[in-house]
Amino acid sequence: MNSFSIRSIATVAAALAVVSFYPWPAAAQQAGAGRGAAAPAEGAGGPGGGRGRGRGGAPRPPAGPTPHLPNDPYLGANAGKPDLGGNSQAYNAPNKGIWQVPYIIDMQKQGCAVQDTACIQSAGRTHTPGMAVEVPFNAAGKKFFDEATATNSKEDPEGFCLPPGVPRMMYTPYPTEIFQLPERIVFVFEGGAHVWRNIWLDGRPQPKDPNPTYLGYSTGKWEGDTLVVDTIGMNDRTWLDAAGHTHGEKLHVTEKFTRTDSNTLKIEATIDDPDYYTKPWTVVTFATWYPNQEILEYICQENNRDLKHLVGGSK
Repeated sequence: MNSFSIRSIATVAAALAVVSFYPWPAAAQQAGAGRGAAAPAEGAGGPGGGRGRGRGGAPRPPAGPTPHLPNDPYLGANAGKPDLGGNSQAYNAPNKGIWQVPYIIDMQKQGCAVQDTACIQSAGRTHTPGMAVEVPFNAAGKKFFDEATATNSKEDPEGFCLPPGVPRMMYTPYPTEIFQLPERIVFVFEGGAHVWRNIWLDGRPQPKDPNPTYLGYSTGKWEGDTLVVDTIGMNDRTWLDAAGHTHGEKLHVTEKFTRTDSNTLKIEATIDDPDYYTKPWTVVTFATWYPNQEILEYICQENNRDLKHLVGGSK
């Protein structure tokens, strides 16, 4: 092979490598990414049918009633509560599967406002004009967001393979399994650094001064059929989303998880951080049930050298 051919092959290979690492907008990164909703329950498309990085397979069955765990004392705090899926992993279990997490780039534009009934009833596929999520920035929060916008979010920590944090773990488009143990719930995530998250249900109080971590310290309780999770103790090394909504170590997140039917998990997250926002604010998103699927091994490549070549800034 002559030197010209070798150089041509090398050039094509380099170009393909750059394309594979470029942070394309949601529509290019994944089929059907839209307004942050999970895939339509029966496979129908739509403007909000964000599918994340889900797998193929048989069509999802029509949505049915919310399944519940047996009222068994062995299940402790989860006895008789909605089955979030991870406890039914026997080979032929009728409720076996994973939750496909939507790809949320911008919480304000893709999430539902709590007062937008049409958006919530459609699982995020229909947004009511004039009812966007209100983000009450203070001066520091607005400055940070504007700088992220001006540089195409090239400093987003998740681009460097760091854990997405809370609530962003549920906005990063890789599946999750949710296991319900007697005194805690465990989320196991396929992507977003392939981590797990404990939510304690044993009535323990939040620690007075927790050591800051990426996912913080979470306690929870059931209010009827809704799991309410209180999280503090997060470090300031994550963003809330890829658009550049940021936070500090005073961040306090309250999440409400409700399995509204067999195919849908409603996720309501309230953000409270006086360092960057003037008051708490809330966004509603949805994950979708994928039956008879399992999470896979995923590795985020460390030391991604291509980030410095992205447009948007001088760093």
